[in-house]
Amino acid sequence: MHAELQLDNQVCFRLYTAARLITQAYTPILTELGITYPQYIVLMVLWEKDKQPVNDIAHRLLLETNTVTPLLQRMEKMGIVTRKKGEQDKRQQIVSLTEKGRAMEEQAYLLIPSGMRDQLSACPLNMQDYMRLASELDSIIEALKKK
Repeated sequence: MHAELQLDNQVCFRLYTAARLITQAYTPILTELGITYPQYIVLMVLWEKDKQPVNDIAHRLLLETNTVTPLLQRMEKMGIVTRKKGEQDKRQQIVSLTEKGRAMEEQAYLLIPSGMRDQLSACPLNMQDYMRLASELDSIIEALKKK
């Protein structure tokens, strides 16, 4: 057996597992809000800047528009966002938060940070460690985006 092919020697497996388990840890908190993790990350993009074209949201999330569009359709049915044709470019769909979508930011703020701290309380990392890890992950993401 080649050492490079052993599961325990794979960074990718650790990243995959950590991402899956973190997303799983968000699930009970997001269930209280009535949304999924993909819907949550779309909301975070819109809370940062409302009224964005679908393409910009997809680009920010490093997703294809054909992945984001069904999410937005479900969110529109839930009354969280609206989609309208762009004024300058009628081919664009501009996504805006509704009152319900804007109100969810405060609910998320009250539930998610403390809920995730509780979920990760057994982890010996502190906030500086998480910020350093985020920076290192950003480096990996940037390197792979260029491929």
